[in-house]
Amino acid sequence: MRQSYKVAVVGGGFAGLVTARELKREGLLVTVFEKADHVGGIWLYNSGVETDLLGLDPNREIVHSSLYRSLRVNLPRQIMGFTDYPFMKKEGGDPRTFPGHEEVLKFLEDFVRDFRLMELIRFGHEVVRVELTDEARHKWVVESRTRETESRWESKEELFEAVVICNGKHTEPKIAEFPGRDAWPGLQMHSHSYRTPEQFENKIVVLIGNGSSAKDILKEISPLASQVHQAIRGPDSQLKRLENHDNAWQHSMIECARKDGKVVFQDGSIVDADVIIHCTGYKFHFPFLRSNGTVTVDDNRVGPLYKHVFPPSLAP
Repeated sequence: MRQSYKVAVVGGGFAGLVTARELKREGLLVTVFEKADHVGGIWLYNSGVETDLLGLDPNREIVHSSLYRSLRVNLPRQIMGFTDYPFMKKEGGDPRTFPGHEEVLKFLEDFVRDFRLMELIRFGHEVVRVELTDEARHKWVVESRTRETESRWESKEELFEAVVICNGKHTEPKIAEFPGRDAWPGLQMHSHSYRTPEQFENKIVVLIGNGSSAKDILKEISPLASQVHQAIRGPDSQLKRLENHDNAWQHSMIECARKDGKVVFQDGSIVDADVIIHCTGYKFHFPFLRSNGTVTVDDNRVGPLYKHVFPPSLAP
């Protein structure tokens, strides 16, 4: 493959950085487009949250990171590194097998330094369009923009022979649907916008979901909250008090939410709640990709992709 072969990588997180390294090793001309001013992707903590806490407004200013301040990895560090670059404990760092997010970011920073990837990365460059312009010659146009002032952006178009999409999947929230949701008067938010527990002091909180974020947030807010009620699906979703918590209960899913602030669960119980937190996952979202049907997202599945990587019509 000729050395003038230009490849764009969208995103400077875990996937984007290791992709850039492998492409660089092959002698290709690699450009990494990163919206933030630092590497890390999802692992770059941002204490700020979106103005739309549910993430429903398509015109909102998107905050990429979904990290909360206390987050630790839920996989042992031994399986989070790369074959030739393990995630080792380092002097002065977090020595735990399940370290905090700061340690992961430091690992990625070291990875960039040791493989000299910084020269490939354009920080502050948001990709707004990726489009195949010449299918026969495999030419893609990548349009990116940089913020010049608070209200003015400068855009630029460039041609590449290939594009690798590494923008992550934890930015576009998936929200639970139930009758009365939009008219319910309390505070609703997605776990994407959860950072610290202090705002839930003395509140009655309903958590929707039973994944890692739901369990972490429940554990963190329950010492401060007045009550915490977790709504889950599944055969074990009957009403019961949660172990190791004096003020937390498990319910079946929400039946409806009322305009008077009450939340009704399918198990028949009713709670006069202050907050509903949707810990309900994310949707794959590629707003910049114009593939003319080559790749689509259907029921949160991306395809068709050979080995979940290449569209069959474009596979090498």
